Amino acid sequence: CLVKPHQYPHAEATARASGADDLLARAQVFADLDAALTGCRLVVGTSARERAVAWPLLAPRECAALLIREAAVGGVALVFGRESSGLTNAELDRCTYLVHIPSNPLYRSLNLAAAVQVLTYELRCAQIIDEGPVYEAEAPPATARQMESFYEHLENVLTDIGFLQPENPRQLMRRMRRLFIRARPDKNEVNILRGILTAIDKTRGSDDQ
Repeated sequence: CLVKPHQYPHAEATARASGADDLLARAQVFADLDAALTGCRLVVGTSARERAVAWPLLAPRECAALLIREAAVGGVALVFGRESSGLTNAELDRCTYLVHIPSNPLYRSLNLAAAVQVLTYELRCAQIIDEGPVYEAEAPPATARQMESFYEHLENVLTDIGFLQPENPRQLMRRMRRLFIRARPDKNEVNILRGILTAIDKTRGSDDQ
């Protein structure tokens, strides 16, 4: 999946594919990351830099094993950023986990192609030894789109009740994201949480009247 590629298709990409033209031919192009992540239950972003708010972090081998297990029962995504600047903070916020490839601390950032090679190699190894899914089909984790809708709903309610300052929401919301990422709520649990938020909205509406 390609998000807003500068040029696609491109003759240079085909020349470098070295026989993997079928991958380029099957590539899907999306206008934004949210559209590309539709239907995904697990999203892992690649990052070489530390964040102000600590995020659940995986090693490459651990990441690959998790992705293979989850892929057996639902959509997953491994997100790579731009060659020059990686993923933005807003894009990293969409991720359930981050994966970091250990490297020399003086040269933390890997070439994009090298990072893809390392992680796809680990995915191939994990696929060979995979023992199967760990989640029950009747209670799958919420998808990335469902979680984003929940976070938006939560931010609106927290702002309405005066708990969240709208001029500086990011630090609090990132910590809230981290909390729910650790919990990995399933679809039913997210529906319950959104029901609670809706009930708060209705209660406030009654009070205002």
